[in-house]
Amino acid sequence: MRLPDRRFLVLLMLGFAAGVPLPLTGFVLRQWFSESGMTLAAIGFTAWIGLAYSFKFLWSPLLDQLRPGALARFGQRRGWLLMIQPALIIAIIAMGQTDPVTMATITVGIAVGVAFLSASQDIVIDAWRIEMLRENEQGYGLAMYVWGYRGALLMSNAVGLSLVGTLGWGGMFAYAAALVAVGLLGVALGREEPRAERPPMGWLARMREGVVDPFADFIRRQHWAAILLFVCLFKLGEALAGIMTAPFYREIGFSRAEVGAVSGGFGLFATLAGALAGGWFVSRVGTGRALIITGIFQMLSNVMYVVLWQTGKSLPMLTGQVFVENFTDGLADAAFLTYLSALTSRAFTATQYALLSSLASVPLRTLGGWGGVIAAPLGWTWFFLLTTVAALPALLLMLWLLRRLPPPPVQAATPLPDTPS
Repeated sequence: MRLPDRRFLVLLMLGFAAGVPLPLTGFVLRQWFSESGMTLAAIGFTAWIGLAYSFKFLWSPLLDQLRPGALARFGQRRGWLLMIQPALIIAIIAMGQTDPVTMATITVGIAVGVAFLSASQDIVIDAWRIEMLRENEQGYGLAMYVWGYRGALLMSNAVGLSLVGTLGWGGMFAYAAALVAVGLLGVALGREEPRAERPPMGWLARMREGVVDPFADFIRRQHWAAILLFVCLFKLGEALAGIMTAPFYREIGFSRAEVGAVSGGFGLFATLAGALAGGWFVSRVGTGRALIITGIFQMLSNVMYVVLWQTGKSLPMLTGQVFVENFTDGLADAAFLTYLSALTSRAFTATQYALLSSLASVPLRTLGGWGGVIAAPLGWTWFFLLTTVAALPALLLMLWLLRRLPPPPVQAATPLPDTPS
């Protein structure tokens, strides 16, 4: 295999296009709402905008089965991307032309559309990525995709926020929309292998094959309900805390540029470092022990928010809090995703992993939305202490499961860019 292979450059570009929209409906949007004087409750409910990412498997059979109209001549995957990406670019530009102060409902409505189009883009890119590469190329191809994705998070989050002072919010969203065009270049450079013809299948048949059968296989195993509950609860504390970071930093007194540079740029570095260290740690101590240790670290990292609040505005303390939070997240993700990989059946590997990883993001998109309602009456100290305690049920359930269903020794999974805060 030659490194200059064009397919890997295409995956880098597609990963970049996939990563751009996430901060725009997450941290960047909450920063915008914070500066617009929105209440904590309203900011918290923006977590629900991203529900499309958690439930994208529901319409993925449609994108797999239906042909993309006149664009089908470019191929099933390229055709859909040529339809989705221009619509995504237009939606991002439109969101930047709204005003959360006077038209918050319209802003949120367009943001929901951006999240839906972004999730749909993810479906198509993931399918094309798998089909594009041979089995022995999947690991390197995924790495290229992840690095493109992480680079996009930096460009649309940290760099994007730094440009607001010069371009305004509308100009910043136009800049982010232009970044998505990198994906169109990837589509133009990519080549799609002819697909084997499959017998026509209706929507119900597709849902049974893609969702019902893999789930039915999963629930036949021992302690399946406890496993699903653990998957849902593992990120609960992080979900509650992460949704509130933008208004929290603003109330302390940090500027948009300071938050963007430390949380976006340095935070990305800390996450990648944590993921690398987590992969090494899993290989050294095993998945079970790594889950316990990194889960405890992830839980205790929320105490750093309390320390930052008590310290007040301090860039060194902000840097320390961001490093601890993101590094421990990367550590825990490596162990958690390795555990999810071990849970999947070989007959339904891709689908079961997608369903489990979707369930893992449900607390962020549902319960996390109530973060503002909880934080307003409690105050920041008690709120972040509550988010720390919220991780305990998952840790206790983890110990119970590991005693009864110890995971087999497997190679650490590559942490995927799934649920930004």
